[in-house]
Amino acid sequence: MRGLDTNVKRIRRKVFKEIAKAGFQSSDETLVADIEAIPYKIVKERATYRESIYRERAVASERVRLAMGMSLRPENTAVHITSGLEASNIDEKYYEPPLMQVIPSACDACETKMYEVSNMCRGCVAHPCKEICPKGAISIIKGKSVIDQEKCIKCGKCKSVCPYDAIAKKERPCARACGVNAIESDEMGRATINNEKCVSCGMCMVSCPFGAISDKSQIFQLAHALKEGKQIIAEVAPAFVGQFGDEVTPRKLKAALLKLGFSEVYEVALGADIGAVAEAHHYAEKVSTGELPFLLTSCCPSWIMMAKKFFPDMIENISQELTPMVATARTIKKEYPDAQVVFIGPCASKKLEASRTSVRSDVDFVITFEELAGMFEAKEIDTKECEGDSSFHNATAAGRGYAVSGGVSSAVGDCLKEYYPEVEVHIEHAEGLSECKKLLTKAKAGKLKGCMIEGMGCPGGCMAGAGTNIPFTKAAAELKKYQQASSKQLPPAELAEIQLEKRTISFLLIGNLWFFFM
Repeated sequence: MRGLDTNVKRIRRKVFKEIAKAGFQSSDETLVADIEAIPYKIVKERATYRESIYRERAVASERVRLAMGMSLRPENTAVHITSGLEASNIDEKYYEPPLMQVIPSACDACETKMYEVSNMCRGCVAHPCKEICPKGAISIIKGKSVIDQEKCIKCGKCKSVCPYDAIAKKERPCARACGVNAIESDEMGRATINNEKCVSCGMCMVSCPFGAISDKSQIFQLAHALKEGKQIIAEVAPAFVGQFGDEVTPRKLKAALLKLGFSEVYEVALGADIGAVAEAHHYAEKVSTGELPFLLTSCCPSWIMMAKKFFPDMIENISQELTPMVATARTIKKEYPDAQVVFIGPCASKKLEASRTSVRSDVDFVITFEELAGMFEAKEIDTKECEGDSSFHNATAAGRGYAVSGGVSSAVGDCLKEYYPEVEVHIEHAEGLSECKKLLTKAKAGKLKGCMIEGMGCPGGCMAGAGTNIPFTKAAAELKKYQQASSKQLPPAELAEIQLEKRTISFLLIGNLWFFFM
């Protein structure tokens, strides 16, 4: 369901729009009443998707709380929807774990993984399902196959041999999408998230057809800060292309952001350019010489969180280079020390990256493309009608390619070949957390020595993230065009000579391109 414009997406967009409107328009005197009215605006005279208007409004109320950055209310209590609003109504409000939360009243308590014989069973003579079952869990009753769920070990062998595809595999969509097995069940059979395992990639959220899983948002705090006229600078991830309509060029999007109230707009691909050279430098100095057995790229927060949680002995192999989001933010803060910075991108887990103690002083807000679309609607800004005087700074194709799976390692590999031609490059990459775990297992076993290893939590990479607006295939095609239109394919060779270990951020002008280094 990722990228599809479903009813779940439309409901989320309504919530974001109304919350943004409250941030932009509500006064201190009317704020509580305006927030309390939102569920009634979304669910009007009758329920559309659930059995009662009361349940539907209860679900909408919990969505409102999460969109305000607050946690869910305890079940079966009379806690008001705006309880805790005072703590949320500040610009400095950061995301508090857990980021991903299951709304109990929205969960349909889908069955957990099991195999079940459907009415497609023909009662064939061979009964291959019965013959192959290693536990004797299949019996023939009245000529039809029946699975004893107490004996079944969910191996799926019966399904694989059925000539009529009569055996169905039932599985929770959220659990199937979770690559770290963080989806569990409560006492009522509803989904819950094990926060010891969860890495906040958001794939469960975009896979639940009931919209029962949602993440917290800073959309209200950001709208409120913009209303106050504060100096806020937007840094936009390269995955933005195509996210706001076919006719919306970088120039139009920048104009729309300025109209929304931002003081300036930067392209995060500039930080990715420096990251590519920094990683190439790191690989050449540490990995190719044998000092490190392999190097894990550091751009995807969910990938890094998974590595630290499940493979803690690999921490030293994680690149210490700044992510493009942080490098860009630090550059902005150096030029505009009194400004606040908002990262706008496709990623849910960037919200938690920004809330880390080491990053808080650099990135003040994180919102997704989906949330930004709600803000545009709240201010009645039509992005395709916006016209501006300038586009983004001119990053390279390499930096912009970070938005797709394989793009980080490809950019680093190309830089290595260009600037360190004597170094032999070995690259591995995986997308989706289950595949990432397999790759890390191979690395732990010593099978990937000398490799640059890239992991992306979302299948497809950032352009398929939980906060995107369009299908991945379309987004990837738009990114390819954007890369081809770049005036430069790689960052200049001069960047390879910079001592990146100093880790201070400055501007560097080479030709007509601005870059920053650490």
